[in-house]
Amino acid sequence: MNNNRIYLTECPRDAMQGIQEFIPTELKVDYLNALLSCGFDRLDFGSFVSPKAIPQLIDTSEVVGQLVDSKTQLLAIIANEKGMEQCLRFDRIAWLGFPFSISEQFQLRNTNSSIQESKIKLKRIVSEVHSAGRELMLYLSMGFGNPYGDPWSVALVIDYARELYEELGISNVALSDTIGAATPEILKEVFEAVSLHLPSLDIGVHLHSLPKNATKLIHSAMGSGCRNFDSAMMGIGGCPMAADVLTGNLATETLIDYCVEHNLNTGINIEALSIAKNKAASIFNYYH
Repeated sequence: MNNNRIYLTECPRDAMQGIQEFIPTELKVDYLNALLSCGFDRLDFGSFVSPKAIPQLIDTSEVVGQLVDSKTQLLAIIANEKGMEQCLRFDRIAWLGFPFSISEQFQLRNTNSSIQESKIKLKRIVSEVHSAGRELMLYLSMGFGNPYGDPWSVALVIDYARELYEELGISNVALSDTIGAATPEILKEVFEAVSLHLPSLDIGVHLHSLPKNATKLIHSAMGSGCRNFDSAMMGIGGCPMAADVLTGNLATETLIDYCVEHNLNTGINIEALSIAKNKAASIFNYYH
C-alpha cells in the first residue's frame, strides 16, 4: 500500500440516519451526487434495514437508481439476509457493510440478534456476497470500549477479528468507535495490536468524536499505520441505537485538512468538496 495514500469513505448514511424529520429523496440524491463528484474511494450512502429501525433511509432503493456514475464505489449497510437480498439486486452497490459488535447488549440493540445469531447470519451473508462478486465490510463496533458492562479488552477485539477472518473469510474490517470512547492511546493500542496479530486484514477506522478530540485521534491513527478512514461532512451523525445523545462522526473537513497539512494524498477534488460541503450545510442546518 502506498504509505502516502489515504483511503476515504464518506458516510452520509451515518449522518442522516438519526435525523427525525424525513429528508426528501430529491435532496438526498442531489447531495449524494455532489459527494460522488469529490473523489472519495467509497460512499456509505444508504441502508437496507427495517424501516421501523431507521425510517430516514426507507428510500434507499429509490435513491440508488438516481445516482450518477462515478469512480467512487457505493456501500450500503445491511443487518440480515433480507437486507442482503435487497442490496444485491442493485449492480451499482459494490460493498455491503455489516455491523458486528463485541458487546452482546449493543448487538441486540443494533441488529435485534445476539452475537452468536449474528455469526450464523454472517456465514450465509459472506458466502452470498462473495458469490455475487461483491465485497463485505465488517464494522467491528465497540472496538475501543464498551459502556454497557459487557467484557472488553484489546485481546477480545483481536479474538473476534481473528475468528471472523479465519472462519468466515472476512478480510475488510473497520474498527468502530460508535460511542466516542476512543482516546488516542486506546486507538493506538488497539489498531497496532490487531495489525500485528492479523497482518492480512485490511483494517480501517470508523470513529465518532467530539470536534475537540478529532485531530488527536486522526494523528494517533495515522501514526499507528491506519490508511483507511470513515468520516462525514460537518461531523454530523451517530448511531441512534447507541445512546440518546449521539456523538458525531469524525468530520471529513478535519480529516482532509490534516492530510493536506501533512502532504498526504486523498485523491479528493477540493472544488467539488466545497460544493458538497455547501449542500451538506443547507441540509443539516435545516434537518437535524
